[in-house]
Amino acid sequence: MLNGIRIIEIEGLGPAPFAAMTLADLGADVITIHRKGGGGITSDASILDRGKRSIELDLKNADDLATAKALIVTSDALIEGFRPGVMERLGLGPTECHAFNPALVYGRMTGWGQTGPRAQTAGHDLNYIAQSGALHYASPPDSPPMTPATLVGDIGGGALYLTVGILAGILNARTTGRGSVVDAAIVDGSAHMMNLLMALGQAGGLSMQRGQSLLDGPHWSRTYLCADGGYVSVQCLEPQFYAEFLTKMQLDQNTDFQNQMECALWPDLTARLSEIFLTKPRQHWDELFAGSDACVASVLSPDQSANSAHMSARETWQSPNGVLQAAPAPRFDAQTAKIRPSPTRGEHTKEIRAELTTRK
Repeated sequence: MLNGIRIIEIEGLGPAPFAAMTLADLGADVITIHRKGGGGITSDASILDRGKRSIELDLKNADDLATAKALIVTSDALIEGFRPGVMERLGLGPTECHAFNPALVYGRMTGWGQTGPRAQTAGHDLNYIAQSGALHYASPPDSPPMTPATLVGDIGGGALYLTVGILAGILNARTTGRGSVVDAAIVDGSAHMMNLLMALGQAGGLSMQRGQSLLDGPHWSRTYLCADGGYVSVQCLEPQFYAEFLTKMQLDQNTDFQNQMECALWPDLTARLSEIFLTKPRQHWDELFAGSDACVASVLSPDQSANSAHMSARETWQSPNGVLQAAPAPRFDAQTAKIRPSPTRGEHTKEIRAELTTRK
């Protein structure tokens, strides 16, 4: 889908290479500038480098810096994930790059953003989503907030917003001939994702108190422990799905359970469902709810997910060279995209330098 688009990625951490991987998965020619001499940030042949080409450069060396600039001249976008000011000190800031490539989309990936009191301070995924409000509803009210590591912040609020920003910038550049600077801050993206919940608040479904909202308080919107130590997820929000859930659980004649939206009953009904789910192993609940609209699904680890019927049928998880990883997403024309191999560090250095020579 992105054939003909070239992205230059300056080697960095987590969300920046993930955004570049996503663009490579979609067909862009992504050239990663890896640090010369090894000892880089990512492992050799990292999953995050799949589908990319690699060149090793020392950006503090004048000749290598000139090579980097020559690559940027040929590119639609650049991705960097350093603290504000680092690229400027290397002579590769937006002003410098736009001087020789006015249409360049300059993608900047940070946690706190390019401006603000925390812009120059360190942080990690958990810190960013804690500040943005996205961590607040992550756990029951009697437990410390906890989310799947890096998914809400680094990937959801960071990498994917950077990806969207770069694509929007490229579309604008092709219309106007002018480049742009994408300030993709994890605090901004993760806060923006909260708008779905804020919309619930407009309808009275969101409380600022944990455990009191439509999706984080009810007995029908949580996970339950099973007899074998596995877990199942339940989230039957709509009345018809909730009714099917009760029927499957043989609770459809229970007066208390019929009062789905009675908040005062939620803690007691949660405790009662907890006892019921503990009586059987996860497989029992899998079989009971198979094919139903009760909105119940087992909680699976990645390797369990890869072997499950639905995910296996869609070939979502693949293991090229024995390395488990998810296939590119989204899909186009219902086709599962093939995973392209990851390069070793510097694998395409000679090839890329030769291309630059040919262009001259």
